[in-house]
Amino acid sequence: EEEIKNLYKDIEIIRNQTNNFAGNNIPKELADLVSENKKLKHRIAILKRAVEAEGKSKSEIQDTPNNRMQCIKSVLIELFTRTIKEAFPDVPDPPVPVVPSQFCDYQCNSALPITQLLKAQGLKLSPRSVGEKIVVLFPKTPLVDKLEVAGPGFINISLSKDYIIRILTETLRSGVRPPPLDKRLRVVVDFSSPNIAKEMHVGHLRSTIIGESVCRLLEFLGHDVVRVNHVGDWGTQFGMLIAHLQDTFPNYLKESPPIEDLQAFYKESKKRFDDEPEFKKRAYECVVKLQSFEPESTKAWNMICDVSRKEFQKVYDRLDITITEKGESFYQSRMVTIVQELESKGIV
Repeated sequence: EEEIKNLYKDIEIIRNQTNNFAGNNIPKELADLVSENKKLKHRIAILKRAVEAEGKSKSEIQDTPNNRMQCIKSVLIELFTRTIKEAFPDVPDPPVPVVPSQFCDYQCNSALPITQLLKAQGLKLSPRSVGEKIVVLFPKTPLVDKLEVAGPGFINISLSKDYIIRILTETLRSGVRPPPLDKRLRVVVDFSSPNIAKEMHVGHLRSTIIGESVCRLLEFLGHDVVRVNHVGDWGTQFGMLIAHLQDTFPNYLKESPPIEDLQAFYKESKKRFDDEPEFKKRAYECVVKLQSFEPESTKAWNMICDVSRKEFQKVYDRLDITITEKGESFYQSRMVTIVQELESKGIV
């Protein structure tokens, strides 16, 4: 369209120059321009036909890839939106309610609200007149068999039986498929997220099932889904667990401690933490060592985490859950540079 405008400008320049000469006293240079004028008009005609053909092709329902399905309601809304904008270009953001109907397949109820918007602009049209204008301009499409204006402007939509048969046949042959995907996104879903050394309760179970369901839906649509299990594997509680491990299994660095019931082990360490001031002091010291990544404390921490991971995995396997652990500890070493950056900018 921009090229057509430029061509019109060139033609106007040539026409103005031609009008300055009378009879046959036209210089050769101008005669060449007249010839060029004819060529430009021919190009304009070709471009116009191309633009019109493109507009018509957009009004038709495009075939989707074999692995995609169209939403009939979405297609109808798109077609009516385009038609209404063509019929009433001065109406900003016209409402396009398309709903199922007991009298037909679908019904478009845009006429009445458009009438009210036109009235606010000083134009008086009946809802039925608005509906009739929309029907006249509605593009030909294999989806729709018939449009009728009923009552005060309701547009009844009857779908094409041939189109429905084709869609149902494809669905029976290929199964339910996702709708067309405009843009593939990377979506991070954080779910489950139990706490290490603690029991996975019903809240974690709820999050696990909902999160897995959301991930499967997004993957079905074609998005790149990152499944994150943000487990609670860092903090003060690990100080008391490490201190209790050192007391209960002093040889833990050489032999893996037989911690079968981690919940009971946690309760024992918590009781000592609450009742024994000296143990509480040692627990805080263990936290400091762990946060400094002291080797012995880190090994004890890994042992405790591994016991929890094995128990969590039993639940995940039973529920067919796929998830990647990225716990609190994952971000500890990465936070140093972030804090330094915030400090350098005077934010903290």
